[in-house]
Amino acid sequence: MGAVGATAQEEDTMSAIVAAYGPFDPAEGLRMLDRLTHRGPDGEGHQNLGGAWLGHRRLAIVDLEGGGQPLHDPERGLWLVGDGEVYNHSRLRGDLEQRGHTFRTRSDHETILHLLAADGPAALTRLWGMFAVAAAGEDGSFTAARDRIGITPLYWVHDGDTVVFASELKAFDPHRRNDVAPFPPGHTWTPEDGVQQFHALPTGRSAVADGIVGRGPVPDEPPEQVFTAIRDGLVTAVERCMAADVPIGTLLSGGLDSSLVTAIAARVAEREGWRLPTFSVGLVDSEDLAAARQLASALGTAHYERIYTEDELIDWVPEVIGVLESFDPQLVHSSVPNLLVSKLASRHVKVVLIGEGADELFAGYSHYGDIAGDEELHAALIETIEGLHAGGLQRVDRVAGVNELEPRLPFLDVDLVELGLALPARWKLSHEDRAEKWLLRKAFEGWLPDELLWRRKAQFGQGSGARDVLREHYGALVSEEEFAKERGRVDPPLRTPEELAYFRMFQRYLTGMDPEGVVSRFVEP
Repeated sequence: MGAVGATAQEEDTMSAIVAAYGPFDPAEGLRMLDRLTHRGPDGEGHQNLGGAWLGHRRLAIVDLEGGGQPLHDPERGLWLVGDGEVYNHSRLRGDLEQRGHTFRTRSDHETILHLLAADGPAALTRLWGMFAVAAAGEDGSFTAARDRIGITPLYWVHDGDTVVFASELKAFDPHRRNDVAPFPPGHTWTPEDGVQQFHALPTGRSAVADGIVGRGPVPDEPPEQVFTAIRDGLVTAVERCMAADVPIGTLLSGGLDSSLVTAIAARVAEREGWRLPTFSVGLVDSEDLAAARQLASALGTAHYERIYTEDELIDWVPEVIGVLESFDPQLVHSSVPNLLVSKLASRHVKVVLIGEGADELFAGYSHYGDIAGDEELHAALIETIEGLHAGGLQRVDRVAGVNELEPRLPFLDVDLVELGLALPARWKLSHEDRAEKWLLRKAFEGWLPDELLWRRKAQFGQGSGARDVLREHYGALVSEEEFAKERGRVDPPLRTPEELAYFRMFQRYLTGMDPEGVVSRFVEP
């Protein structure tokens, strides 16, 4: 099976990191790494620097010569562990080599190492990609950082003079879990300066919008060049995500977002002389499965299906909650089919393209339909994107990681996010005569069959048939009396008996974890 790209992508992809600054027992670090073996079954490394400790587990998507972590500079003065990918590392590497830096490996994370050594945390603004890193020096320096959207996970806990970091909640010893928090996306932390933001999402009209629609008043309807910009932006993002030297496929839910990604990817694959694999799941009569099957046939993809039963959906929930590290009903509903389709995909490919992010950029969720104002909608979109790292992205990361897959998300390409947020929010408003994500649908007229292009949105858990099955079964496990007694165990209170059933499982998997501030919950349960 082929893949796009004349040269191998030389990235460290899905993996696990553990790091600590201050007094820390290395035995605790090794225990934490053991709990993250699923993210990195192909290798382990660690380094004790006296005032800091770094640990890493690696999933070998690409065979990197000498790319085991922790990485270090030629003088062994600075060490680094990282998770994720830096897409522009080749260009940055060239710049650094011209400045006299010598590279030991082909790892993209070595580029971050040299950037930090040369210019400090401020240099992270030059990175394009998804990453979480921790670097420590023999001189006592320490830096932790996470990408601007939070695609790559990172959590941390402060305990006196010690600060501990890890890729997942389950990594932390039980006595630390009550104080764990997500590390903020787009930020760095150093002992000297604390938390510092190095990238913020655009909050108003930008040069990107001015370049497309001009500097004058915003027209009521978008001009044609807006649709062209959206189309070109997503096509470019998909093409970037398909650069790899391992088999690539798409998770095709049958909804608009994954269908557009698949349509673009199928054209790229055909141009390069190979056939795109697509993967779908659902109950035998689910809407999503039928739509995915129709599109795969129209595009000529190599299509694989996993038809599950209601009993299978129910039986997988406890494991899903342990993998997911959440008890939010909407997230559980979508994660069960997502886990099953990822298991299917992992038998055929190493990288999967996913449609996550379109709803946040183009106002796809149903509650956005209640917003009538331009500024109010833009603020809501910003807030949702800022919370993605603790919601949909958490599902994408955990489910892919446990199946040894690397997820790639074209809609969260940095350039496309900037474009999407630069467009006037009024063009994204939906109403009776205008479907949600109208801008996106209009930009891709002719790319999908009309009945699929204009098909109304259904949440993945709903369209795949999982939502109603799980809601009925797990809601019935908790009596109204139990619910009234226990719903106040978290803040805000649990909303349904079903959510209480999931919360009980969450507590069994994550002993000692206070979910407040850690577990994000959707507007609708």
